[in-house]
Amino acid sequence: MSAIPIMIGTICILLIAYRLYGTFMAVKVLKLKQMDEQSQTPAYKLEDGKDYVPTSKVVSFGHHFAAIAAAGPLVGPILAAQFGYLPGLIWLLVGAVVGGAVHDAVVLFASMRKDGQSLSEVAKKELGPVAGFCTGLAMLFIITITMAGLSLVVLHALERNPWGTFAVGITIPIAMAVGLYYKRTGDLKTPSIIGFLLIMVGVAVGPFIQHSVLGQWLTLEMSTLAIALPVYAFFAAALPVWLLLAPRDYLSSIMKIGVFVALVIGVFIVNPAISFPAVTEFIHGGGPILAGPVWPFISITIACGAISGFHAFVGSGTTPKMLMRWTDIKSVGFGAMLVECLVAVMALIAAIALQPGDYFAINSKPEVFQTLGMQTVHLAELSREIGIDLEGRTGGAVTLAVGMTYIFKSIPWFETLAAYFFQFVILFEAVFILTAVDAGTRVSRYLIQDFVGEFYKPLKRLDWMPGAILASALACLSWGYLLFSGDIGSVWALFGVSNQLMASIGLIIGATVILKFADKRRYMLTCLIPLAYLYVTVNYAGYWMVRNVYLNPEAGGYSVLNGVLSIVMLILGAIILITAILKWRELWSDPKGLKAQAVGKVDGKAESAVLASSSQS
Repeated sequence: MSAIPIMIGTICILLIAYRLYGTFMAVKVLKLKQMDEQSQTPAYKLEDGKDYVPTSKVVSFGHHFAAIAAAGPLVGPILAAQFGYLPGLIWLLVGAVVGGAVHDAVVLFASMRKDGQSLSEVAKKELGPVAGFCTGLAMLFIITITMAGLSLVVLHALERNPWGTFAVGITIPIAMAVGLYYKRTGDLKTPSIIGFLLIMVGVAVGPFIQHSVLGQWLTLEMSTLAIALPVYAFFAAALPVWLLLAPRDYLSSIMKIGVFVALVIGVFIVNPAISFPAVTEFIHGGGPILAGPVWPFISITIACGAISGFHAFVGSGTTPKMLMRWTDIKSVGFGAMLVECLVAVMALIAAIALQPGDYFAINSKPEVFQTLGMQTVHLAELSREIGIDLEGRTGGAVTLAVGMTYIFKSIPWFETLAAYFFQFVILFEAVFILTAVDAGTRVSRYLIQDFVGEFYKPLKRLDWMPGAILASALACLSWGYLLFSGDIGSVWALFGVSNQLMASIGLIIGATVILKFADKRRYMLTCLIPLAYLYVTVNYAGYWMVRNVYLNPEAGGYSVLNGVLSIVMLILGAIILITAILKWRELWSDPKGLKAQAVGKVDGKAESAVLASSSQS
């Protein structure tokens, strides 16, 4: 089998889903055209030139896609290839169409109906104060775990890799220079071009750095990097957004588009053979990367790309404050999720283009790989050409870079550039992850200040410097500890469980909004069907990890803290679901109350006008 049929089939399925199911969600379920006729979006209603800014659909799509498509769609499919290519491919396509795209669209819609407020505030208004508090607390846990999971991917990519560490490190002063220039002149094009060229120079001089004194200083062990990343995040989160976060996000978006356009072109030119089996012997559990069976762990390992609760932070954060029209939800919310699915399928192709022995040698510890009875095929040659030992570099990032390099090696003139391309892919992955770490640390700080501020009022003030420093330090210590003490198998599973629990919460809130707003009650099934699967899956996965790994002293990922976090999150999810069911029962048994609940104020006009026009049609 070759890669092109997978790509063509994926693109066709996603286009059909967008045209048919996306239109159904926009026209029938959410009635976006009618919303445009009856009310303004929050971007116009609350326009302030800072947070609420009407933005074109194209720019909004780019921002939303860059925010949701961080490391998740790159790493999850690669780790899940342990089960073979078929389980991951099926889950990506079904999960994205039936679950992820619906989740992102309804969360965005629900937030816009409440003037772009966060998901915890939406939950509070739709389900009550208990659900709102539990949602906010769950968000704090989830963002902390997410930072640890994403950072762990960077550690294995930069461990004993001075070339990559140097290339990633210089993006910090380059991004700050771009931010300063843009702040002073308003010109973004010139510094962006110069910044991108300087980053390319940084990659190009890597071989000279690698064997120098500076290279020796930058040859860091994983334990050192695990301390350095939280320290970096503490200072980076304190800088103004325009100085580091925004310009580096912009530069990394350019790199991300470039890398995946190159990969698509490369796949069509080379059409690599897929030597990976459709399913492997590890579908029943006991794998070297993920200990659990294919279900539920295929849906936990692959979150971004199929359905991801992390998207709810974006869909109830910046994006709802930007859209100019309600109908933009279809392309920005529903469409961006399907594009992310395509990115995830491309990452899966890069992994399964490798020989199985090479794949497992990279993603397993050397002593574990020795027990698998497999032999490497091209790994020694790839290690020599790239210039670093590739064995045992778990985490997924290295596998993606090696897979892409392996595909492009078939192009004659590219063979001499293998090392440069490998380090460039590592660079773009690391920069994207660091940008997410910067933003996530800020969000975690805000959530900590909000919760602790209930007991000590000055902490509620985001401009109070001592409070900001204390909350930032607490945030970095929290995810830094998880990072320092975990491995990719246990931490990524913890991230997956928490992330999919957040997606379940998003679907619960979406189902509530649809029940109140939609013309037909059965439209609620658009959220209830993926919710039923996801909630059962995430609870069983959490139970399995707690019983077999986190609270099992004989397991490699034994961690009482991870076990306690898992149990607390599952309890929070159960409280939110029970609260929602009681609310649904109340609304279902009182049709008049249901219509009354749906009436809200949007731009000073009652949504009852929308409901009235719907009932007449």
